[in-house]
Amino acid sequence: MLGADDPLSERPRRVIVAGTSGAGKTTLASRIGQTLGIPHTEVDSLFHGPNWVPRDTFEADVKRFTAQPEWVCEWQYGLIRPLLAERADLMVWLDLPRRTVMRQVIARTVRRRLRREPLWNGNVEGPFYTFFTDPDHIIRWAWKQHARTAEKVLSVHRRRPELSIVQLRSRAEAERWCTRLLRYQPDGL
Repeated sequence: MLGADDPLSERPRRVIVAGTSGAGKTTLASRIGQTLGIPHTEVDSLFHGPNWVPRDTFEADVKRFTAQPEWVCEWQYGLIRPLLAERADLMVWLDLPRRTVMRQVIARTVRRRLRREPLWNGNVEGPFYTFFTDPDHIIRWAWKQHARTAEKVLSVHRRRPELSIVQLRSRAEAERWCTRLLRYQPDGL
């Protein structure tokens, strides 16, 4: 397992970003894509159809984009996690403290709901009361999944010891690592 200051052996081409819901996976994946000049695919946009109904083409869409030579995406959804882990050459694990993740996911959820920000395929965050009625509400989900994320990442590490995994434990580490990643831009090789 690598840390924020450890060098990569080569420029990554197929990157998955792991972390609990609300940790900042999509933001980091987008930044990695921009830094390396490789396409970022937001996995939630492939999964969620109108009215939050899962899209029938989800798995096929993921297989299609991961067959490309370069990509970056979030590592989520049990159906596709094994495929993503198999095809990736780098995993970046946002292993932030639970308090940080909860602060971020609560703030994001409240902001999205109050502004009625359109998400994927016209969906918006549900009413606040669903926190109490939906056992898989995103805030409750983030709380429950926090410790499980580590188990999933370590399982991949055991199955694919050759896969480079960078563990970032704070936003400052993530920032420092992204700054170091600039040396792997296509022009810098």
